[in-house]
Amino acid sequence: MVADLFYYFIYPGFLFTAVVGGLIAGVDRKITARVQFRKGPPVLQPFYDFFKLLLVKETILPAKGSKITFLLAPVFAVFGASASAVLIMLPLLGIDAGFRGDVIVVFYLLTIPSLSYIIGALASGNPLAAIGGSREMKLIVSYEFTFILIIAGIILKAESSTSLYRIIEVQQTGNAFIGTASGVLLFIAAMFCIQAKLGLVPFDMGEAETEIGGGAFIEYSGSAYALIKLTKYMLFFTLPALIILFFMGGVQLTGIHILWSALKLIAVILLITLIRNTNPRLKTGQAMRFFLIWMNLFVIVAIVLSYLGY
Repeated sequence: MVADLFYYFIYPGFLFTAVVGGLIAGVDRKITARVQFRKGPPVLQPFYDFFKLLLVKETILPAKGSKITFLLAPVFAVFGASASAVLIMLPLLGIDAGFRGDVIVVFYLLTIPSLSYIIGALASGNPLAAIGGSREMKLIVSYEFTFILIIAGIILKAESSTSLYRIIEVQQTGNAFIGTASGVLLFIAAMFCIQAKLGLVPFDMGEAETEIGGGAFIEYSGSAYALIKLTKYMLFFTLPALIILFFMGGVQLTGIHILWSALKLIAVILLITLIRNTNPRLKTGQAMRFFLIWMNLFVIVAIVLSYLGY
């Protein structure tokens, strides 16, 4: 019982994921600034933002809408991010979670933050928030179908195993999935899916500060908005870790493998930042067509290739 609580709240769960995710978010902002020929904020700026919102700024509740639902939505978002972080990080660290089908559980847990954003937006009673929630809902419908197909492809490549620990084991005893033709196609589709899950350009139409002033989050402030920021920081670490688990054989924290594991994480984060800084924001219809047509086609071809042994 004590070990389970430690895993969830300290390492590799809530606290560890929040700290590392905040650092990654700071590095991402620094790289983005350099790409735009700016100095940018300090790497620790995400932590300053979080504690300022949590401890200093007032939480203002919307005059219209459901206040309880509005406040509970960020709490559920943090729960989804932290619970998925535990299930992903345990097998990455060589600890068997102990049950089959955890890859399916992770899929549902990673959906909770996005659904929470939508519920909070609709509960605020703000028309701009409703527009942001509507956009987020349409985006979820498109990329989640692609994401479940990617998981199906991974399960097929992992000898029909639905265990995250077993998926890593298959790659470490053989070859990493990204070293195959089907693995490359699945990897490309997965990168765009996590870009959408993180709400980053070109899939940030749900927030779109220049169009709808923050969209789904326009009414959030103070500690409630701090929880939303925290969720995004945690996902900024959890989702790249999932990519490493699915395609790069996980990590090994012994000897020179520590450096190689760190390079895997850095490579995925740099790729996310590169996509973010080299693409304009897509329209909602464009994003939906991108996933429902092109990314699904990529994944279906990958599944066929995987079935044929490529």
